[in-house]
Formats: sequence, C-alpha cells, structure tokens
Amino acid sequence: MEEPNGRLIHTLIQARQQHCFSPNVRATAPEFADKVLALLFPHFAQRLDCSGVGVRSEVAVVEATLTRVLQTLAPRYPAPSDDIPQRFMHELAEIYAWLRQDADAIFQADPAARSVDEVILTYPGFYAIAIYRVAHALHTLGCPLLPRLLSELAHERTGVDIHPGANIGRRFVIDHGTGVVIGETTQIGDGVNIYQGVTLGALQVEKSLADKKRHPTIEDNVVIYANATILGGSTVVGRGSIIAGNAFITQSIPPESVVTRRSEVRARHGGAEFDELEYHI
Repeated sequence: MEEPNGRLIHTLIQARQQHCFSPNVRATAPEFADKVLALLFPHFAQRLDCSGVGVRSEVAVVEATLTRVLQTLAPRYPAPSDDIPQRFMHELAEIYAWLRQDADAIFQADPAARSVDEVILTYPGFYAIAIYRVAHALHTLGCPLLPRLLSELAHERTGVDIHPGANIGRRFVIDHGTGVVIGETTQIGDGVNIYQGVTLGALQVEKSLADKKRHPTIEDNVVIYANATILGGSTVVGRGSIIAGNAFITQSIPPESVVTRRSEVRARHGGAEFDELEYHI
C-alpha cells in the first residue's frame, strides 16, 4: 500500500539532503545587525559598558559573529577571501562617522525631532540607513548573501527597501520611510532628502540587464517628496533640484530645477524655464 503523501515526503527528503545551510541561517542577520548596532550606538545595547575592556570585548564578539556567519554560508556561498571580518571591522569607524552625520542631518531636516538621540532611537529612516551602511560595506567586500539578508531585515522592520549595492553619499535623510525603494545601481550624492513612498527604480526588469546600470543617479542636495517615482539608469536628477510628490520621472532633470506635479521644470534661481518634459503623472 502506498504511503500517504509518499511522493511529497520523498521529494522533501531529497531537497533537505541537498540543502547546505544551517537551519537557522535567517537568524544570522538579526543577530549580527543587533550586535553591530549595539556596538556603534548604546541606544541599541541591552547593557552599557564604557570600559576599554568592555568595548574591546564587544568588538571581538562582532568580528567573531561575522566569522561564524561566513562559515555557515561557506558550503554553498564561499567568501572570496578569509579576511572579510578583519576588513569589515577596520571600516566600522568610518561607517560610524557617516551614520552620525546621517543622524544629525535627519535631526536638522525634521522640525518634529527633539534630539539626535530621538532620531537614533525611534526613526525608522535612520535604522534603515544604518543597516544599509553595514550591508553596503559587506557587499563591497564581497561578502555573500548576508548583505541581502540584512537589507531584507531592514525592509521587514521599517518598510524601507535599499539594495546593499546602491551607493549613497553622506548626510542622507529618509523621513517617515515606509514604502521607499532604492535599487541596486542607484547613485545618490551628499545631502539628499527623500520621503515616504519614493521609488528609485529601473525602467526595464530583465535578467539580461543584471550587469547594467538600471537605476537613476541623484546628485547632491536633492529633495524628493512623497511617492515620487524616478526610473532608469540614464536618468540623472541634477544637484539642488526639488522633485514634488507623486512625480513620475524617466528623463534627466537639469541642476537647480523644481519638478512639479504638472510636469513643469523651472530653474530654482533666475526664473528661466526649460523645455517641458513628458511625464506620466
């Protein structure tokens, strides 16, 4: 007599025998993220040890955790080199400095923020940026899979989806955050502010374009208001521009422009008008 669900059971047994990951591989991302953020910001720590011995111990724990994660992934996704944990730890001081600038920029941009501590403790935009900066450093070092696990952790917790391959400059501000999407080949300059629902995406989604620049470039000091969509690898939003909420952009924008919901593009200084672009709003 055939076993009930025999075909399903046989198929799953075969699949599990071929599975190389530790059963708790998804748990590595929140564990590592929590340890890194607690090291960099006491706001995320369960206890505070200000001694040199305590801080050195936390540094060692973060490095050991990353080493263990890479060993867990190694059977299927080997790292390109054995020194990724050491190189990552070397970069943490710079990551911390950039995150302090991000937190300060968010505080300066939001009248509702009462302190930088409030930003670090409570703002989902800052949390998403913090996880992105850690994930981006690991991505740049060639760390397999963990950067994506980290970005999906931030996505799950904040509603902000930033691919670790995106390049984002200093003093980055995400206000509110929910629904923000930033694609893999996006380039963002310094001092950029974006609001909830903003999409920096691709015009075409095809596997053959995996190695091409598919996402836009946002130059320095641009403000992009809620639910604006900017698409395309050749699309450049010029420095100092303002993009109104709900705008839909697939063409480059000159520097110092204001793009309104009515598809008008005007210079911010001097009043000169550029040719109207054909947006689909």
